[in-house]
Amino acid sequence: MKHIEDLKKLLATELNCSPEDFGREDNVITLSAANEGRRIYQQEPYFFHMVTLGGNAVITADERLHPFLREWSSGRTGHFLFEQPNLLPLERELNRHGYTLSQSHHMFLPCKSSSPVGDFETEWFFGEEIHRFYGDERFPNAICDRFRPERPDTLVVCAVIDGEIAGMAGCSEDAKGWQQIGIDVMPQFRSKGIGTNLVSLLKTEIEKRGDIPFYGTSLSNLHSWNIAIKCGFRPAWTEIGCKKIQQRRTEWT
Repeated sequence: MKHIEDLKKLLATELNCSPEDFGREDNVITLSAANEGRRIYQQEPYFFHMVTLGGNAVITADERLHPFLREWSSGRTGHFLFEQPNLLPLERELNRHGYTLSQSHHMFLPCKSSSPVGDFETEWFFGEEIHRFYGDERFPNAICDRFRPERPDTLVVCAVIDGEIAGMAGCSEDAKGWQQIGIDVMPQFRSKGIGTNLVSLLKTEIEKRGDIPFYGTSLSNLHSWNIAIKCGFRPAWTEIGCKKIQQRRTEWT
C-alpha cells in the first residue's frame, strides 16, 4: 500500500512511539504527549487513544491508566481490543476518570489510481474561497464547521446540476501534507455516482500536488466504505479515543 511508511511516522508522532512499534507482535503502551507534527483534533495530550494497523495495538494514555491498560491488553491480539466485549471494561475504567469512549474511526489510504467520470459540471474552490460555505448545514462532512487554522480546509470540488450544488467533496490539511477527504451529496441527487466521482476528482488533485489523501468513516457506514473502495482507497488503520463526560447541570426551582 502506498504511503504506509509515511503513515507509521505520522502515527508514531501522535502516539509518542516509534514507527517500528506498529510491526511488533505485542501491544505497546506509551505516555501521551502533544508532539509537534501530529494531527490536531485537541490541544491537550490524549487521555487515551488506541490505533491498530491490523496487527498489534499501540496505545497512548495518561499515566493513571497504565496499570489497567497493561493488564487489559496483556496476551490479547491488538485488533481484537477494538471489539465490543473488550471495550466494555475499558469504558468502565475511563468512566472512573470522567471520560467515555468516542467513536471508532476506520481510515483509508490510496492503493491505486482512479478515473473519475461524470456528466455534471464541477466548480472548484481554494483556501479562503471555501469560507463562504461555513455555517451551511448541507456540508457537515465535506468541510469543517468553521475556519480551523490547526487543520484548514484547502480544496473543495462541487457537482453543479441545473445551477444547484448537488454534492461537495472537500479536504482539510490535518497534518502537514496529509489531506483528509469528506463528502456530502444532497438527498435528491444520491445514488447517481456523484459522491464517488467527486471523491475521485479530489483524491487525484491532492496526489498531483504531492500531498497524501486519506479518508475516514464509521464501522457501519457501508455507503461511505463503498465510495472509498471505488475511488482507489483501501482500509489502512483503525483508531479510537475518548472524550470527557459532560456533566448534566441540575437546576433547582
